[in-house]
Amino acid sequence: MNDSNPALDLVLQSALLWSTMVKKADQQLSVHGISFSEFCILHRLFQAPQQRMSRIELANSVGLSASGITRLLQPMEKIHLVEKEQNARDARVSLVKLSDTGLQIYQEANQSCAFFASQFTSPLTARQLETLAELLARL
Repeated sequence: MNDSNPALDLVLQSALLWSTMVKKADQQLSVHGISFSEFCILHRLFQAPQQRMSRIELANSVGLSASGITRLLQPMEKIHLVEKEQNARDARVSLVKLSDTGLQIYQEANQSCAFFASQFTSPLTARQLETLAELLARL
């Protein structure tokens, strides 16, 4: 019995692709002492206004729960990639800020990650990449 389900096939193939990509990205980024997950956090903070975000905004932007982002940020704070900052208007809100060390590591790792991304996607043409990005944005 072969009940082909294109939606399920796509989800399973995407999960395998994601896993493979993260493993390869982790290998490339290990020379900088960070993982792909940590790179994603540094990237979001780099893009944020004043390079700071609330923990909830940061968690949402990288697809993690509030507890997940806290677990990931604790070691990043210890090695000074990010800093805690209190919100001047609301002491209950804790902000995460990209530190000077984090900025330096991010800028170096960004070059490695950009190289990895271009190699990983090299089987696709520029138009295919654009189309794939548009399709993924719809999901």
